[in-house]
Amino acid sequence: MKISVASYSFHGMRASGMIDAFGYLETCRYRYRLNAADFWNGILGPDDLIFDPGFQRKLITALRDREMIVANYHVDGCHLWEDDPAMRNHHRQIALRHLDFAAKIGAKTVRIDAGGTGKAWKAEQFDYIVSTFKEYCRIAADAGFRVGPESHWGPELVPDNMERLARAVDHPAFGILLHIGHWEDAPEEDGDRRLAPWAFHTHVDARITRTRLAAAMKLLLDAGYDGYWGVEHHSGKNEYAEVEYQIAEVRRALSAMTLTQDGLR
Repeated sequence: MKISVASYSFHGMRASGMIDAFGYLETCRYRYRLNAADFWNGILGPDDLIFDPGFQRKLITALRDREMIVANYHVDGCHLWEDDPAMRNHHRQIALRHLDFAAKIGAKTVRIDAGGTGKAWKAEQFDYIVSTFKEYCRIAADAGFRVGPESHWGPELVPDNMERLARAVDHPAFGILLHIGHWEDAPEEDGDRRLAPWAFHTHVDARITRTRLAAAMKLLLDAGYDGYWGVEHHSGKNEYAEVEYQIAEVRRALSAMTLTQDGLR
């Protein structure tokens, strides 16, 4: 089963110094029996550590030793749009280094947010975001991964905006990290359905796990989704057990759907 755990799920433990990137890999591989990492840059450390060649070698070794892939690398702190041109360029330079890092660790997908505030992008913002994602897509295509934003914050939460962005970028290396059900100004099922064709990775939070997990997963599978189901927990408390519960529910839903497809039920 293609299941991963977004390392943000352990942000409470990370903040208290109880887990790091290597402890996260050990947890995924041996506590939860998963073969994929789902890295948030916050658990890896600050940029100067992430870009350090020595750290990168250690991380690559740790992945290889555990026979794990990187299903997704989601990066905070280098979103595309900032009103200040100098900050916008700074974010671009940092993002390019994260894309290079993603290629080195063999990430299959990379999430970098679009940026902006409010319910919609202005024309200047939209044009810049489209052109910059096209640039990132060319880099991603050459390295063998896909890149794009998440239904995460700001205008990204509105399905109209994300569908318009996907159609404007129009590149095979572009995709969306679909945080299932995380939408504004539209029913969540409608948002999921409309953006499913561009989904390259998912985040499945506790609310979705407890309410409409099977239906949401079936919706994506019916649209041809073949990526990982990225469990993400947000409370910052009791994280080992809460994540274990969510993984079990995802496994249960996938097993039930497999049995149904095989005609055994």
